[in-house]
Amino acid sequence: MFRKAVLVAGFLAVVSRVDALWPLPTTLSEGTSALRLSYGFHIAVSPSVGFPPLDLTEAIVQTQTYLLTDDLGRLVVGRGASDVSAFETAAYLSELTLTLKPGSEVNSITTEAQKPIEERDEAYTLSVPANGSAAVIEATSTLGLFRGLTTFSQLWYTYEGTIYAVNTPVEIDDTPAYPYRGLLLDTARNYFPVADILRTLDAMSWVKINEFHWHVVDSQSFPLEIPGYEELATYGAYGPGMVYTAADVENIVSYAGARGIDVLVEIDTPGHTAAIADAHPDYVACNDARPWADFANEPPAGQIRFATPDVASWTAGLFTAVSKMFPSSIVSTGGDEINQNCYEKDEPTMTILNATGEPFAEAFQNALNDFVGGTHSALKSAGKTPAVWEEMVLDFNLTLADDTLVLVWISSDDVKAVADKGFRIIHAASNYFYLDCGGGGWVGDYPAGDSWCDPFKTWQYSYTFDPLANLTSDQYHLIMGGQHNLWTEQSSASNLDPIVWPRAAASAELFWSGAGGNVTAALPRLHDASFRMQQRGVNSIPLQPLWCALRPFECDLTW
Repeated sequence: MFRKAVLVAGFLAVVSRVDALWPLPTTLSEGTSALRLSYGFHIAVSPSVGFPPLDLTEAIVQTQTYLLTDDLGRLVVGRGASDVSAFETAAYLSELTLTLKPGSEVNSITTEAQKPIEERDEAYTLSVPANGSAAVIEATSTLGLFRGLTTFSQLWYTYEGTIYAVNTPVEIDDTPAYPYRGLLLDTARNYFPVADILRTLDAMSWVKINEFHWHVVDSQSFPLEIPGYEELATYGAYGPGMVYTAADVENIVSYAGARGIDVLVEIDTPGHTAAIADAHPDYVACNDARPWADFANEPPAGQIRFATPDVASWTAGLFTAVSKMFPSSIVSTGGDEINQNCYEKDEPTMTILNATGEPFAEAFQNALNDFVGGTHSALKSAGKTPAVWEEMVLDFNLTLADDTLVLVWISSDDVKAVADKGFRIIHAASNYFYLDCGGGGWVGDYPAGDSWCDPFKTWQYSYTFDPLANLTSDQYHLIMGGQHNLWTEQSSASNLDPIVWPRAAASAELFWSGAGGNVTAALPRLHDASFRMQQRGVNSIPLQPLWCALRPFECDLTW
């Protein structure tokens, strides 16, 4: 599954011309000739594609729109004025052709994006001649064609109405180093309107992130309307206008799929479930118990009574219903931050555990194993692969299927222990990939408080992460990829874009291009990606003063 990305040698040579491409392609050959985009430019589909799926047609239209409306001046002093002498006599490109290799199956981009992660085919080649003859994107799937369109759209700048590239001929052969490249968004601590989620999906697609990990519910609110379990959102959402209806989910899943993104939904259990008590108070232990810090990591306290057979059966049914809403092959059952004190103080739970005649630790472990086994059995019956947080593997000796995906979040130091147990791993470590770290404390009546995962995680720090650190070569195949995570105690739609972008692009390149990228060489390209996001309506924050962005390397400490 893993391969070492083959990067272009000589980073100074790379950044002098390819300031645009993010993530960096596997292999890249480029020239120094300018090329203009013809006023009659169009994207054609070869007969090998047959009748193009609707989402591929829409992607073509969207790419053409970006080319005409990005209006991005090149990030150099003069914003492209110095390029005029090069492009005013350059050839015009009139056509980009999309073609599939012989024998390729023609599916929609959505169908390809929602395949199991090990089956996704995102590879493509891109050829852009300097003489104006047709450019070509070739792939073996429509998803690969879509990734190629994304790369193609990053080559172009605008100066006084002329749309041009500066580095043709271009030859690219590209495929991701890891099949999973994600972004987690928590929509339970604070609600995010659908429009903001859709805009985030757009930005994800521009940097080839392919997994939207939707942490949709938590103890603070339950905004997901699930058929047959509607009461959870009716009573557990912040309000009737802060609910994701079944139609909303269908819209988000469809929008994501058309952009090459799968939606992995998480219903965290048995912890982080206090909101269920709003509809089913008898299902939840230590509901709103005080002081909350004795019973939960965050207020309000409350965890479902997983040892109660009726509650366990109800929860398994909940996951069956959720599975029908999300076509992804993966569903997360969570499993982090279980507070055992909550259950030790809960009479109904202790009555059940004591009746086993086993010591508390053993009875607790067995009951939890039965509970997780039930939810995962429901997922398996629905054709899903379960995902869990690392505690399910490292803190509890549960019987989990070999194909269970484990997200390591507490520390990257825990990856080795999970790999030693043979599970596939998704990197999500708080010490590298938590976007909320460094925001200061949010707990009231505690002015000295800081965020628990200080310091702020810069894009540079995330970019230097080694996905294979401490592993043996025979464990490399267990690494599926990784993701940035936004927990939203202090975030909402008002600051979504600035806190995510462009930092989350760092892991997008890390897990597409492979580890070992040069931070100094990457900065001009990330500037370009961020500025292009702004042109497309995403409020990506500056990485440096504009003076620096227009003068690569001149703001380096040792320049």
